[in-house]
Amino acid sequence: MKDFVITTDSNSDLLESYINEKQIGIIPHYYDLEGITYGDEINLTPKEFYDKMRAGLMPTTMASNPEVIRKTFQSYIDQGLDILHISFSSVLSGGCSNVVTGAREICEDNPGAKIVVVDTLSASLGEGMFVMKAADMKDEGKSIDEIAAWLDDHKQEFCIRFTVDDLGHLHRGGRISKTTAIIGSMINIKPILSLSPEGKLEASSSARGRKKSLSTICNDMIENMGSYKDSTDDVICIVHGDAYEDAKYLEVLIKEKLPNKKIIINYVSPSIGAHSGPGAIGLCFMGNKR
Repeated sequence: MKDFVITTDSNSDLLESYINEKQIGIIPHYYDLEGITYGDEINLTPKEFYDKMRAGLMPTTMASNPEVIRKTFQSYIDQGLDILHISFSSVLSGGCSNVVTGAREICEDNPGAKIVVVDTLSASLGEGMFVMKAADMKDEGKSIDEIAAWLDDHKQEFCIRFTVDDLGHLHRGGRISKTTAIIGSMINIKPILSLSPEGKLEASSSARGRKKSLSTICNDMIENMGSYKDSTDDVICIVHGDAYEDAKYLEVLIKEKLPNKKIIINYVSPSIGAHSGPGAIGLCFMGNKR
């Protein structure tokens, strides 16, 4: 069986230590602040990025660069490796389409090359969990086709619940109306969002106050985990927009109900955080359905 590499994009929000350990290839997504494009050699730390947003700067985002995709894929093909690429939701970005096009062009130019693209219809560590599952299956000796088929068959079991601290960013991104943002902010309403089966970010409910919103997404996760609730093989992931204390508070809530679960905490990457804003909290888990 030909060896293969697992690649993904920077929106998967995987821990750097994990990326290095498993040798995951990363294709960057980009963001622009004050006329500077970040994502390749130039980068801000997440703390620096969110501090700039708090100061009033409004970043714009860009999908992956087709030329970078082709160069990345070609480098692995030149090493004699097949590629399993796990992509950010095609509904939320043009990055998946760029990757599919790049993969097709590389395969046309390199007879015998194989690149399999999985559209996760997910984001952040929800997407990252696809990568972690793929890496585990690769370590077990599964083939690239077996892994891709499993991920496609179980795609709807990768779930995300999300809440934000500032409704203005959701309004700016077209997720809610200006009236809803103003009224919600006045009465301290925090929306609860989820990724739909189609990969869209949708408002599913709301809660009044920060701690209530965190409790709500925790309880919603518990109710939707099904048989995964008792599994010790699957992790739960918490992502945050520079809100580590709130992420730790959510971790405590989870540990009270699921003490044996492994929990990973990481930042929401800037190219996603540009839309969710500082203070956003996401909960990614395996469940019965989205």
